[in-house]
Amino acid sequence: MLYPLIRKFFFALDAETAHGIGMSGVSFLNATGFAGLLAKPVAPCPVEVMGLKFPNPVGLAAGLDKNGDYIDGLARLGFGFLEIGTITPRPQDGNPKPRLFRIPEAQGIINRMGFNNAGVDKLLENVRAAQFPKNGGILGINIGKNATTPIDKAADDYLICLEKVYNDASYVAVNISSPNTKNLRELQKDDALDDLLAQLKAKQEQLADNYGKYVPMALKIAPDLDDAQILAIADALRRHRMDGVIATNTTLSRDGVDKLPNGNETGGLSGKPVFEKSTAVLKKLSTALAGELPIIGVGGIMGGEDAAEKIRAGASLVQFYSGFIYRGPDLVSEVAETLANMLKKSV
Repeated sequence: MLYPLIRKFFFALDAETAHGIGMSGVSFLNATGFAGLLAKPVAPCPVEVMGLKFPNPVGLAAGLDKNGDYIDGLARLGFGFLEIGTITPRPQDGNPKPRLFRIPEAQGIINRMGFNNAGVDKLLENVRAAQFPKNGGILGINIGKNATTPIDKAADDYLICLEKVYNDASYVAVNISSPNTKNLRELQKDDALDDLLAQLKAKQEQLADNYGKYVPMALKIAPDLDDAQILAIADALRRHRMDGVIATNTTLSRDGVDKLPNGNETGGLSGKPVFEKSTAVLKKLSTALAGELPIIGVGGIMGGEDAAEKIRAGASLVQFYSGFIYRGPDLVSEVAETLANMLKKSV
């Protein structure tokens, strides 16, 4: 109820400045015990996916909390799980500012952040200081490569991050689909994808032996894929026994926003304009996988019915980021209630 008023203030500011102030506010309210001012009670809707037990299927997508600075504050808003990152082995500044742009007329956001983050070691300090993981909260850690790492050496960065975060993550998300790191999406193609997944699975098996526990791993893919690419990725996911897939990241398409202010900024487009494209990829991927591994549906969820459509298309869990910017914490409870009612009816 408070958020529409708060949003007016935030939307009068530069988007990245507003983001920093907003996240600091979430932490402040959590620290002072007033997080309830932002969050409504969330309907319980336990689900088991990738061998993990989620209190509800509603997650925060990667990108909002890149360094794990705000884990406990965000957890108080009712999410069933949080995904932090994308993190890289070494700290990097990302792309020059401005690099984050709202398109309010379309409920969209364009970003060209470029994996700005403080590096994997700093993220792990924050994770280990947070109470949410210690209390059994499900925390995904999203990993990527540094911009200065050549694409033919990309696997080295993913392996470094996987090894470092393995024991602190509930699951690991492998981001090969951001459009804001040069050539990163080349890793979604055929031999490059095969090689990367083979190395990651070998490292995962080694780490499972070392730590005596299995941490699932999910691949995050783009929405800008044709049918042949979707089938090829589904085949690779099966062959390499990946634990899940996240569909999808942001789009390079400008359909529906190209005539609007900020609509032709460079970067990935998220929010409502990506919903149909993302859900179409999810549905085709679900058909190709035939239930062999779970899908996390993300892209354009702005309300409960959007999340329900992702579930109907084949997702087991959902995530959002841009919807949270436009709708605020009420979106968490709305989506959780919609999916709880939906899943009860299907039993």
